[in-house]
Amino acid sequence: MNLPTSEQQRAFFEAFGFLKLPGLLKTEVAEITAEFEAVFPQLGLKHDGTKRTMIVPFVDQRPGLCALLDHPAINAALSNLLGPDFNYMGSDGNYYSGETTWHRDGLTPSNSYIKLALYLDPVNKDTGCLRVIPGSHSDVGMKTWVDETMRDAENEWGRHQRDLPAQALESEPGDVLIFSHRLLHASFGGGKARRMFTMNLGRSAKTPMEIDDLISYGDTHFYGFGLREPYGKAMLESASPARMKHLTQLPLFWETSVARHKARTGQS
Repeated sequence: MNLPTSEQQRAFFEAFGFLKLPGLLKTEVAEITAEFEAVFPQLGLKHDGTKRTMIVPFVDQRPGLCALLDHPAINAALSNLLGPDFNYMGSDGNYYSGETTWHRDGLTPSNSYIKLALYLDPVNKDTGCLRVIPGSHSDVGMKTWVDETMRDAENEWGRHQRDLPAQALESEPGDVLIFSHRLLHASFGGGKARRMFTMNLGRSAKTPMEIDDLISYGDTHFYGFGLREPYGKAMLESASPARMKHLTQLPLFWETSVARHKARTGQS
């Protein structure tokens, strides 16, 4: 069977809201894992397994992780889905512990934002792999599958959340998963130290709706996380001119995002 063309991958993503790119970073995964492991002690953090340990921003902490934005295969996949002038919208790094209930990462009307996820341990449906509800990112899917209803599955349908019909995206280190922020997803059966990090990306905002969503994203995902600037030092200092085109638009609207956050939260 031939590999899907870029046009077929884009059509699949638009229809179902996710992509799995097997082995895309297989040759680099050892180096990526070493960089992942270096971030936590660099920031004085140690995962003890009792709860999720998360760092935001994450790839911005290490030049080697920042360079993933320059990787030809990553850049090609993101450009295919978002256009070559896509925005880098931050990242998080995690040691996961336990399960994650059904949720969406964003509700932006423009449906402009996606997440790229790398699991650094083998995961399957019984050990914490990503599960998704295909098509739940669409306008119709947003109305059909409601987050709260999915999380109340036992009362609604007499079934545990893990038993709801879903696509289990089992993966090996080096596989790349991409999914819409509006896609319902969850994880069940995992252990206490699943290593995973993500990068968030978005289309370059051009329409009024996309610009408003970009401003709101800065409000909730950056300033809302306590960050006072959109990008970390290593991300900017190691950036080539080619990378900088992905780091340009968000800062233009940063002050507007800050003002919106303060107005929304009542801060002076």
